[in-house]
Amino acid sequence: MVAPTAPHILLLVGIGVAIILANWLPRLFSGLEPAGSALLIGAGALVFLIPGMPAAPDPVADPRPWEWASEVCVVIGLFGVGLRIDSLATFRRWRPTARLLLIAMPLTIAAIAFIGWWLGGLTLAGALLLGALLAPTDPVLASDVQVGPPLEGGEHPVRFALTAEAGLNDGLAFPFVHLALAIAAAGLVDVPLLLGWAWHDLLLKVALGIAGGVACGWLLARLLFTWPRGNALSGSEAGIVALAGALASYGLTEVIQGYGFIAAFVSGIVLRRGEAHHHFNRRLHDFAESIERALTALLLALGAAAPRLLANLDVAGAAIGLALVLVVRPAVGLLALAGSDLRRRKRLVVAFYGIRGIGSIYYLSYVASAT
Repeated sequence: MVAPTAPHILLLVGIGVAIILANWLPRLFSGLEPAGSALLIGAGALVFLIPGMPAAPDPVADPRPWEWASEVCVVIGLFGVGLRIDSLATFRRWRPTARLLLIAMPLTIAAIAFIGWWLGGLTLAGALLLGALLAPTDPVLASDVQVGPPLEGGEHPVRFALTAEAGLNDGLAFPFVHLALAIAAAGLVDVPLLLGWAWHDLLLKVALGIAGGVACGWLLARLLFTWPRGNALSGSEAGIVALAGALASYGLTEVIQGYGFIAAFVSGIVLRRGEAHHHFNRRLHDFAESIERALTALLLALGAAAPRLLANLDVAGAAIGLALVLVVRPAVGLLALAGSDLRRRKRLVVAFYGIRGIGSIYYLSYVASAT
């Protein structure tokens, strides 16, 4: 008599088959490089329908694992994005990114907050929180529209703008999340609350995030390329150092109360500047990308949880989501880039490709765990 298969064995089989199919099927039907995120979500929903599977994860009942998994995924993604940038060039090249961060992102938060209040009937704090959760673009799922690996060269201005935006706005959304939580806790908005938020959550923690990233990136560059002289780690091909560097820069910056997401991106940039043309940068990036893609298996769990989550979706919620993708992001993107050096077609591309993903999952899980 054959013993029944343990549920976790079935789960391992289902996960493996789903990931293979999500990456193989697009090549079969289109011949193009797969963008399997949607397929992973769909496969996750199907895997847990197989008889004998364990119960699908419930992010509402237990958000903490989702917070931890998405946090690590975003950190490694941000660090890898920093490593990708071949040339910082001049400030002129960063102008579209600056416009996206300083104009498009606040306008996105404000627009989604207004729609959430108007259509969803949310409170001020809830609407602001919704805007902050949906504002950051994703450094992981948007990798196909960003610059290529280190040393590839030829960085297109559109890809550069999307890469730098995704590298920074995950961290820059945090102040607005904290503002929404502070308003919810206080039950009102007054001048002392806004001043305290502006100093501590906006200015100080952003500055500490940048400083932590610079310090960790510089130290890591010395350890990889310089110390000890003649026997540096860069000769070992140990790509796991990328994972260690990302986690250390993030964690140490969080310890000093800075924004670790900003530090992870900045440390990747600073590390790359240590030896910008060294082949080991490609090794670090490729290892980080492999870990990052492995962690996107989180999307399978999201697909498995979709039936529970979609049960709460109403017309207003669907309208808010469609408005973000089809109206708000394109509109504020074009507004922010008006008068920039990018030509009209390039502005349209940048404005449209505001992909959301793992970062929003993290923020939502963070808030759910904190409340």
